[in-house]
Amino acid sequence: MKKILLTIFFILILAGAGVVYYLYRQILAPNVSVTKENEFVYLPTGSTFSQVVDSLQASGMLQNVASFQWVAERMGYPEKVKPGKYQLRDGMNNRELVQLLRSGKQVPVKLIFNNIRTKSDLAGKISRQLEVDSLQLLQLLNDSAVLSPLGFNTENILCMFIPNTYEVYWNMSAEKFFKKMDTEYESFWNKTRLQKAKDEGLTPIQVSVLASIVQSETSRNSEKSTIAGVYMNRLRKNWKLEADPTLIYAMNDFSIKRVLNEYKEIDSPYNTYKYFGLPPGPICLPEISSLEAVLNFSSHDYMYFCAREDLSGYHSFASDLKTHMLNARRYQAELNRRNIRR
Repeated sequence: MKKILLTIFFILILAGAGVVYYLYRQILAPNVSVTKENEFVYLPTGSTFSQVVDSLQASGMLQNVASFQWVAERMGYPEKVKPGKYQLRDGMNNRELVQLLRSGKQVPVKLIFNNIRTKSDLAGKISRQLEVDSLQLLQLLNDSAVLSPLGFNTENILCMFIPNTYEVYWNMSAEKFFKKMDTEYESFWNKTRLQKAKDEGLTPIQVSVLASIVQSETSRNSEKSTIAGVYMNRLRKNWKLEADPTLIYAMNDFSIKRVLNEYKEIDSPYNTYKYFGLPPGPICLPEISSLEAVLNFSSHDYMYFCAREDLSGYHSFASDLKTHMLNARRYQAELNRRNIRR
């Protein structure tokens, strides 16, 4: 009888050990294999538990799918799926993985946008970094009912977006993205900058529009304040701005390298050869350096400038038309020599 009891006892111990080992394998054993320093899983808004499993399986980071499902179901995760971008750590067990996904503690995205000319450019660049659809963003960018309360219209809305690096969540909605950018815009336009703009008779939107022209004229930060000063001189003397980049924008052909006289006849509010004052909106998304160049433009008597004939990206400045024409002829001769016709 004792032998039977001992046998049963050892069987129970072994069975218990087996259960403990099974639970360990299911819950606490490493089940995530990460080969890179940063590995992420993206769970779109509205994802079901089944879709989460598919995403993890497709990522190749989950070693045992069945054990993950078993633990997730017992931890109540299928009813608590939260969308977002999650960073997985090598060696995570199922319990840690479920806790992470269930907590909603996702990794922020460093959102960057620059080199933007149009609303379509902006919507495309944002949608490539966030979950939000580019068409949805475009609809908001063209919706007067949405833009008007923010102080913008469909022509100048790009002024609200200050190129920088922002920390946001990947699954941020289009509406929340707009609210975030409006908050950043208000933060950028502090009392000091508002006063500088006011002192020069400009609104923040006008500063942005002029800054977009300055930026389109030069990539050399050292020249931006000088070029801004030229345009401020023209505005003060009630001259037309006659800015070549506005013609290129009006023609919607950014491959143009040489502005011809025939382009100056195009009928567009962005044609600053035909119409006085600033165009109705920015012709690109001005960087902070360009905005600061307008707010702190150089005081001088230059009324003209022309790209240097060495095509270095720098410009020759002039106070009188005669000197400017000499500069322009040298530049045009170099374009002819290089066979650059448009």
